[in-house]
Amino acid sequence: MPYEPKNFEHLLGMNGLSEKLLKDHFTLYQGYVANFNKLDQILQGMEKEGRFGVPEYAELNRRLGWEFNGMRLHELYFGNLTKTPMALDAQSALAAAIAKEFDSYEMWEKDFKAMGAMRGIGWVVLYYDASAGRLFNIWVNEHDVGHLAGATPLLVMDMFEHAYIADYGINRKEYIEKITAAWDWAVVARCFSDAA
Repeated sequence: MPYEPKNFEHLLGMNGLSEKLLKDHFTLYQGYVANFNKLDQILQGMEKEGRFGVPEYAELNRRLGWEFNGMRLHELYFGNLTKTPMALDAQSALAAAIAKEFDSYEMWEKDFKAMGAMRGIGWVVLYYDASAGRLFNIWVNEHDVGHLAGATPLLVMDMFEHAYIADYGINRKEYIEKITAAWDWAVVARCFSDAA
């Protein structure tokens, strides 16, 4: 069954990202959904034909994960954003976990923003590893390199140029400040609660 792209137009008009940038970004995301569906369909056909040993089968399977993660990371990124930002509840289980892992919310935020400011394209992801009860800020290169197997992404920040260059040029720091001010911590806390 093919995936349907989610609608994130409720974010239009949010502080920090222009309507044009958001619409272009939504279109890019929809491309990941379409490409995943197309590759999935092609691979299902190859499987039915028994074409497992051909190079195309191997390469398309490698590409499938890249397209899927491109789709899913964008959904998480847009899902963390809101036009009415909500701060992290200092009394929440997530706030306690952040303080335990990073000594304070401020140290966590400093680390997360510093990762976003690093040179290169990719994603910054706050992961929760339920098996160890630990949080990690992780740099994910591209869409498919650097994920923590079995860990749950709680908060995702897109650091590909398409996420900010139309509004901020090469000023990543300004983008990071605007985007981190637009998070909906209630959504992030719910993800943490579901994963814990």
